[in-house]
Amino acid sequence: MKKTQRSENPYEYTDTNKRYYTYDYYLRKTFGEKVAKIPLDAGFTCPNIDGRCSVGGCIYCSGRGSGDFAESPLLPIEEQYRITREKLSSKWNTGKCIPYFQAHTNTYAPIERLRDLFERAMALDGAVGLNIATRADCLPKDVCEYLADIAERTALTVELGLQTANDNIAKKINRGHSFSDFLDGYIRLREASRKINICVHIIFGLPAEDREMMLDTVRKVAALRPDQVKIHLLHVLRGTKMAELYESGEYEPLEKEEYVALVADAIELLPPDTVVARVTGDGMAEELLAPEWSKKKVSVINDIDKILYQRNSWQGKFYQK
Repeated sequence: MKKTQRSENPYEYTDTNKRYYTYDYYLRKTFGEKVAKIPLDAGFTCPNIDGRCSVGGCIYCSGRGSGDFAESPLLPIEEQYRITREKLSSKWNTGKCIPYFQAHTNTYAPIERLRDLFERAMALDGAVGLNIATRADCLPKDVCEYLADIAERTALTVELGLQTANDNIAKKINRGHSFSDFLDGYIRLREASRKINICVHIIFGLPAEDREMMLDTVRKVAALRPDQVKIHLLHVLRGTKMAELYESGEYEPLEKEEYVALVADAIELLPPDTVVARVTGDGMAEELLAPEWSKKKVSVINDIDKILYQRNSWQGKFYQK
């Protein structure tokens, strides 16, 4: 039989040539078919914007709070869901969907408001789960208890933005919390229910953060054994503090080769059974200043596959319990 990348793939959690646990594979194994995530903007704010811990938000964050691909928050979530689902139907059959509260901090509100929004989302036609993006410092006890209740009724993923485990870098990006604060919220959520899937977000290319700092964040995240990890590339978007730093020459984005090698290094360090839900990030094309190469997302993903194959490596190869 002819040797192929698939036939020579030593990695366990895959049915393709991928040498890491892709989100697509997770969805197909969990739900039996492809599932569409539908981004929603419920009009939340953030403690890093309204003054509770800071103002202005993280220096890279757009005005939509990472919800640039969602419909207007002025629309009810039911209408946002319907519009986006119809758009996606031209690409694939969207019989099963996951409502995704993506913009800003989606547990930063009174429990009554959260309950109203999340119950309505779970009742949407075709909804088979729920994803909620938030910050680890916005998980009080009553919210964790409610999330544990949701996890008994549907496939719940709570996405926590860490970005970096280095407190000095966190201050530079105006993150508004420390790694210790993150750990407090992470542990509180984990102890609330093991049925809650926890996804940790990290960013490569933050100002003043070198390769070893980035990989130190990966090692610390790996030690937590999250259910999922999202690896993002830092984008420089118009109208942000990052844009000012970039345009003044105070910030230089990662080159494509640097980023691809870093992601491969990170994959090798992560637990083999942690879902790698993202290996790069999206920026609105009309708002993106840099890096230009990030627009070719498929090329970046293909290069990550190539470098893992060339190294004869895979997810978890250098993971240490």
